[in-house]
Amino acid sequence: MLDPHLFTKQKRLLNMRDGYAAGLVEIGAKDKRVVVLTGDLAESTRADRFQKKFPDRFIECGVAEQNMTGIAAGLALCGKIPFVSSYAVFSPGRTWDQVRVAICYSNANVKIAGSHAGLSVGPDGATHQALEDLAIMRVLPNMTVVVPCDYEETRKTVIALAKMDGPAYFRFARSDTPAITTEKTPFKIGKHDVLLPGTDVTICACGPLVYEALLAARALARKKIAAEIINCHTLKPFDEATLVKSAKKTRCVVTVEEHQTIGGLFGAVSETLARRFPVPVEPVGMPNSFGESGEPEELLEKYGMTTEKIVEAARRTVERK
Repeated sequence: MLDPHLFTKQKRLLNMRDGYAAGLVEIGAKDKRVVVLTGDLAESTRADRFQKKFPDRFIECGVAEQNMTGIAAGLALCGKIPFVSSYAVFSPGRTWDQVRVAICYSNANVKIAGSHAGLSVGPDGATHQALEDLAIMRVLPNMTVVVPCDYEETRKTVIALAKMDGPAYFRFARSDTPAITTEKTPFKIGKHDVLLPGTDVTICACGPLVYEALLAARALARKKIAAEIINCHTLKPFDEATLVKSAKKTRCVVTVEEHQTIGGLFGAVSETLARRFPVPVEPVGMPNSFGESGEPEELLEKYGMTTEKIVEAARRTVERK
């Protein structure tokens, strides 16, 4: 079920960081093993809401992300369920070695929350725009990777990952984003959701750009092209069955992500189809470039991650059938 206000003047904008906070408080009240760590970013990541509710289960590690990661691994190996809260560009950006050895090699039950991901950090510029995090986390053994699309899906991700054993990474935006899903929308780690059925082209999207994919489907419908929209919220383990089923029907695919097209969703989709059902695939994402300072909407426009660019990519891939 999509949010009923999605395509109306009353379209709701909510902050994914608030969804993270809501999920932490909800699962924290039910499971006392849940602890939250942050690297001097409690307010920015909204982890401070957990801190206010459960101060004895909150650890402020300061600007020491690598130490924070090691602490989280130790807590997990002692039976806790730690959530590590930072900007995605810092964690996993600065902590990949610790994530690889202390968390993944040990199969420690640590959940890494990467806030301010993609271009949503805007004016902070290229140094703070995490556009490579999905690629570096997908490649790690034992690691689950999730990219929720809105507030509600972020909340559900927190709860689902807390109940799942093993390392996990999920990322979310800084900006307010359209509320696409509702509390009743199905959500299961590793199972993608077909938000809109279609027959002419499959559009696989993740994160806040799922909304742009839905807008693109509406625009394509006016051109007599029926797009099937898949919310690919789990990049690992990747739901190959849903993708292949759709590709066999439409015979062409577009991927949409607020991330480098190398190694992220485009990589996961292309790897799957190369093995199981080769069809034309067109990527929409960051074109092998660093970002820059600017408002998020301006940056999405400049780097080609808008509704119009998705429509263009869909028409190209339809022509390649």
